[in-house]
Amino acid sequence: MTAVPAAGRGPVLVDGTGMLCVTLLLHLRRRIADAPAGTTVHVVATDPAAPLDLPAWCHLTGHSYLGPVPDDAGRDVYALRLAADPTPTRPDAPWHPAPA
Repeated sequence: MTAVPAAGRGPVLVDGTGMLCVTLLLHLRRRIADAPAGTTVHVVATDPAAPLDLPAWCHLTGHSYLGPVPDDAGRDVYALRLAADPTPTRPDAPWHPAPA
């Protein structure tokens, strides 16, 4: 996994190769927990549901889904930008809002 880059060093890369979207969202949630607002995240996803699930998750949380991005290796990569005040989600089920 790629660590969170220093300011101005490019997007955070979250490699979800081989993961179903359920697992990918769990992993993504953990990886971005301490990233600052405005951080661009590139998500490598092999699950065919990712083009639907990632925008839906961004809509739920308030992050901005930026869409697919080119990848030199030919992988399916999707970009999102982290919100300043995202809606919290459950640690065990990031597709559900956290209880109030």
